Amino acid sequence: MAAGRGVAAEACVGQVVLPGDVLLLPTQPDEDGERLRLGASAAPRGRLLCGPGLRRCAAGLLVTKCGLLRHRQAGGGAAAGGAYWVDSQQKRYVPVKGDHVIGIVTAKAGDVFKLDVGGSEQASLSYLAFEGATKRNRPNVQVVGDIIYGQFLVANKDMEPEMVCIDSSGRSSGMGLIGQDGFLFKVSLGLIRKLLAPKCEIIQELSQLYPFELVLGMNGRIWVKAKTVQQTLIIVNILEACEYMTAEQRKQALAKLSGN
Repeated sequence: MAAGRGVAAEACVGQVVLPGDVLLLPTQPDEDGERLRLGASAAPRGRLLCGPGLRRCAAGLLVTKCGLLRHRQAGGGAAAGGAYWVDSQQKRYVPVKGDHVIGIVTAKAGDVFKLDVGGSEQASLSYLAFEGATKRNRPNVQVVGDIIYGQFLVANKDMEPEMVCIDSSGRSSGMGLIGQDGFLFKVSLGLIRKLLAPKCEIIQELSQLYPFELVLGMNGRIWVKAKTVQQTLIIVNILEACEYMTAEQRKQALAKLSGN
């Protein structure tokens, strides 16, 4: 991709972009230049979301990470805008507001738990951030070693990350303490995004092999539990190897396991 004046964002979808590249977006001639527009045919109130790896600038979108440019059209059609983001293979997780992650309790400071989420600093979690939690009814969280699945309520470069285990309605929605009898391991952030994609073939194929419980964290952590320890380890090995196997190789490996 040529740097300098920039290239149209739509023409770069699916291609590699580099930090410093400028992605141009069509603008309305009678609109303020700082307002981003999807095009002349789009509704005036169309909203464009700027995802990870991109930053808004006067010309359009400035690339801040190396990776593949992705675009998702919103369900409401062109008037709803959609989103652009960069699919990169970064090693260290950077907390993002709304991300669901798996954290490990490392300490307790007053009424706040400290969790290791794999980022540059630990996240905080209040004991009141659980469904039904009160001053008398506190969650049974051990100081060290417990595994918690939650989402970020606060995540920016100027403040300590803050996690909660409830949604906007005060319900747990599957978040909270995770059982201690499963297996927790770490994979790349790219594999996590692939597993969290709608109708992921890997998850569908594994579900036909063994029944199991699975928790996926955007910070690259996976918790899995099957009926036996052997089945759990088999699923762990398959998930770890999926990143380096083709679809055909994965199907052959699963066919051998299902035949035993």
